[in-house]
Amino acid sequence: MEFIVESLDALNKTVPELLKLKQKSNVFAFYGQMGAGKTTLIKAICRKLMVKDEVNSPTFSIVNEYKTENGESVFHFDFYRINKIEEAFDIGYENYFYSPSYCFIEWPEKIEQLLPENCVKVFIDIIPDTETRIIRCE
Repeated sequence: MEFIVESLDALNKTVPELLKLKQKSNVFAFYGQMGAGKTTLIKAICRKLMVKDEVNSPTFSIVNEYKTENGESVFHFDFYRINKIEEAFDIGYENYFYSPSYCFIEWPEKIEQLLPENCVKVFIDIIPDTETRIIRCE
């Protein structure tokens, strides 16, 4: 599955298609260079899920929990600042990844070996000298 996203409006049209991938897994791993739009995409997904909390990248806390209007939990991880895999063990990653709740992960390359086998991998590439992103899912 691949999407060409030229604007935030186009991003909002992409989100429902991404959410259909929950049939495969509730864990979504977002790959992309710094500034590619991982957090922006996760914010758009959370809006669609009717998250009532403010969505921010959990760079220092590693994980944020948001609540939807229906009281369901959504977990947002940012592993950019971890230095060793044991830090993921310390937060009890398996309690999140193997729950029925959505888990959105930024910088999954830092914990690749801990990702569930069936997790949805979302790759965001920037087309140089444009605001256009290519979003590819596996």
